[in-house]
Amino acid sequence: MPVPEPPETPNTASAPDAPLFVVLNAGSGSEDAAEARRVIEEGCAAAGRRLRIFVVDEPGRLQALAREAVERARAAGGVVVAAGGDGTINAVAQATLGSGCAFGVLPQGTFNYFSRTHGIPRDTAQALHILLTERPRPVQVGLVNDRVFLVNASMGLYADLLEERETYKSRFGRSRWIAFGAGLLTVLRGHRHWNLRMAWRGKERDIRTPTLFVGNNPLQLHQVGIPEADAPEQGRLAAIVLKPVGPLSMPGLLVRGALGRLGDADEVLTFPFESLTVKASRTFAQRGPRRVKVATDGEIGWVDMPLLFRVSPERLWLVRPEETAPELEAARE
Repeated sequence: MPVPEPPETPNTASAPDAPLFVVLNAGSGSEDAAEARRVIEEGCAAAGRRLRIFVVDEPGRLQALAREAVERARAAGGVVVAAGGDGTINAVAQATLGSGCAFGVLPQGTFNYFSRTHGIPRDTAQALHILLTERPRPVQVGLVNDRVFLVNASMGLYADLLEERETYKSRFGRSRWIAFGAGLLTVLRGHRHWNLRMAWRGKERDIRTPTLFVGNNPLQLHQVGIPEADAPEQGRLAAIVLKPVGPLSMPGLLVRGALGRLGDADEVLTFPFESLTVKASRTFAQRGPRRVKVATDGEIGWVDMPLLFRVSPERLWLVRPEETAPELEAARE
């Protein structure tokens, strides 16, 4: 059952004529940023909506511009909008969460799991129409320590795979097949195993694993095929833990995930949770790392151990259609 909507705050209620403060990543995805900007400006002018665009022309400026957009939106009772891929959406959501501002998305990336889950199309004009006509509705946010994730967070092999995938994308372009090929090459090279102690729901378990993946996106979880795919719709997150396997077994698991049958594999442990603590197991605590690489919505960063994955007590108020996205409904069938 869906979690009941919490009461609206004054800003997240969002007036029909609320100004838009758009953080536009000039480097996201394959769509030309200048064309996206033209569509946004013309659409807002035709609708009589005030608009301010913050263009991210250097990756290092994204967080600062996101914070500035939130400050301006709070002062004007406006909507903070992320125009970019999952990484851009993540950074702007991080700045917006808890601010009282409504949040909008104009997806420009390759996979766009967050927007697709909530019925927001890839086409900029169509996404802008939703932004201009729909109202904010609460969506669940995941946290790992103090970092936001809307789609997933991971450590170990999956984080390594994402990091190396970006290298291949910069050389060969952005596509799902390039992403799959990059993943196949990564797993064939071998991988480290982590000795972890995980605690959730009052129990602890020592687990040796090459990777820990935590999902907050039902569409992605349904596509890889695990029983707990609807956990994010029920106020929980879903963990996927691989049991120790050799490099030759990993391509088979990668194919299973691509075919939506990962949950059938004996080498995979999955479970739902509201809060999960991860640290080095007691046996290996002396040698355990103090910091680890963690990927949040595809962005890699160093995070202090222990890791605390949890559902954020605050919701993100996303401007989106009320009905369930057709793509998510299809994935459930």
